[in-house]
Amino acid sequence: MRVVIAEDNVLLSSGLELLLTAKGFDVAAITEDAPGFLAAVDEHRPDVTIVDVRLPPTFRDEGIHAALHARRRHPGLPVLVLSQYVEQQYAGELVSDGRGGVGYLLKDRVSRVSEFVDALRRVAAGGTVMDAEVIAQLLSRPAHDPITGLTPRERQVLALMAEGKDNATIAAGLVITENAVHKHIGGIFAKLGLSPEDSGHRRVLAVLAYLSSQ
Repeated sequence: MRVVIAEDNVLLSSGLELLLTAKGFDVAAITEDAPGFLAAVDEHRPDVTIVDVRLPPTFRDEGIHAALHARRRHPGLPVLVLSQYVEQQYAGELVSDGRGGVGYLLKDRVSRVSEFVDALRRVAAGGTVMDAEVIAQLLSRPAHDPITGLTPRERQVLALMAEGKDNATIAAGLVITENAVHKHIGGIFAKLGLSPEDSGHRRVLAVLAYLSSQ
């Protein structure tokens, strides 16, 4: 599995390269800034990317904007974002993109090697991986977890949505019609209190609610 990394901290980028190589990944390129990252993605067409939110020269939001730009140029490009802190605006912007695998983890999670590698593989496969602290800030969790009100079938559908599956793939996997999938998703939205005004974000918010309950 080919990986491109955008990280200006040499110690962290070197550590990621050693870790991922030992786990069977092919680290195609490591870049220190946004232009280098975009060029590396164009050249290597990676299976998944790892991007620091803050990159030179201003160390503000170059990384996340580079990730979003790369996903516009290569729709569905899997991106796992690493950040020192929870930056709610950028996390929301990334997941609202709605195409391909996405992840947002705090950097200290890298030390949990097996969890980090598993998260990277899930993102590469089209899934969504969000740090628990990020989810807590993106969602105002009610005292009663609405996920418990879903039917077993709705939970199955939502779990597949969290893996990045589209309606047709969900229907095939559960051996039901796409119309049935559509109805189940409508039920999920209703039970989670996601109104039509949320339109394009309802699927993302439903997945985040599911992940926060796991």
